[in-house]
Amino acid sequence: MGDASIESPEWRKVEVGRIVLVQGSGPFAGRLAAIVEIIDHKRALVDGPSADPKLVVPRQAISFVDVLLSDLKIEKLPRAVRTGTLKSAWETAEIDAKWKESKWAKRKDQTERRKALTDFDRFKVMRLKKQRRFEERKALAKVKASA
Repeated sequence: MGDASIESPEWRKVEVGRIVLVQGSGPFAGRLAAIVEIIDHKRALVDGPSADPKLVVPRQAISFVDVLLSDLKIEKLPRAVRTGTLKSAWETAEIDAKWKESKWAKRKDQTERRKALTDFDRFKVMRLKKQRRFEERKALAKVKASA
């Protein structure tokens, strides 16, 4: 038999320091928080000390059903860390800046902007897409004609 090498992929693990996105219909939906302590196999203690006061998540126990694990993580965060220490580690790791640069956050902002469009704004977007498509097809026809 041949040699087989088994490599495990880098999964987003539930661990202390992992940044999560709170989802659901609660008052803190759409905000970032860090896992501070794992309570049991269904819940964790999270805290979100964002620099923006509108994005702060108070320390609370939350079910894993109500969060999405992100790729971001605060390295070497001790268990059950206090809010002040977590805030300094949050700023050192530049979590807010990394989140804003991520594709996930950009896509989320784009969907929120699209939801806020009026009927006339959607019409203008449609016309711009038609113009772009026309220009692309014109350039493609020019390339095909020259070849």
